[in-house]
Amino acid sequence: MFTGIILAVGSIAAIQPSGGDCRLKVDTGKLSLADCALGDSIAVNGVCLTAVELGAHYFCADVSNETLSRTTLKTARTGTEVNLELALTPSTRLGGHIVSGHVDGIGKVVEKQADGRSLRFKFKAPDALAKYIAEKGSICINGISLTVNTVEGAYFSVNIVPHTLRETTLGTTGVGFEVNLEVDLLARYMERLMQGDAAARSQAGVTEALLQNSGFIK
Repeated sequence: MFTGIILAVGSIAAIQPSGGDCRLKVDTGKLSLADCALGDSIAVNGVCLTAVELGAHYFCADVSNETLSRTTLKTARTGTEVNLELALTPSTRLGGHIVSGHVDGIGKVVEKQADGRSLRFKFKAPDALAKYIAEKGSICINGISLTVNTVEGAYFSVNIVPHTLRETTLGTTGVGFEVNLEVDLLARYMERLMQGDAAARSQAGVTEALLQNSGFIK
């Protein structure tokens, strides 16, 4: 588990195809791996990866075809900058929100403009994820815990303050860039719980009929 508070920006040092998927070598920049061990989880642009090799300033992780198909790691190249976060511990400050590192889909930057000293980004989420994104709710973008400002259908906006722009890859992210999205864990589980016993037979998710039966709408 993670918090969405980025500890460092690293970069992809090498990509080694292996058995149909690949192994990544990640340069960790200023992130210290002194207290890490083999098998530890490290979030790379919001993707939870398992360290299979550790060095003073790098780690290696195997990336499955499932992960490649669902995240922007499939388009990563040597030199690509990535946001990094170590897994939380019982003493970690929970400054963001609970993040699993399990990416739900890929979004795209459709607008970027100045808003005071901040930048306001507008993203297009996959249509299937739109129902999980709520105004003033939490969302994880490339591993960064952010608050949703506005929602219009599958489009949503966030404000990025100067510190976050400096300390993450969002400072160099432009219109047209793809990003990893992870919606709030509570939204995902709430949808499943609302289906009750029907969850074993249904793949429809939240419907108007389900909301009416649950008393949320009349």
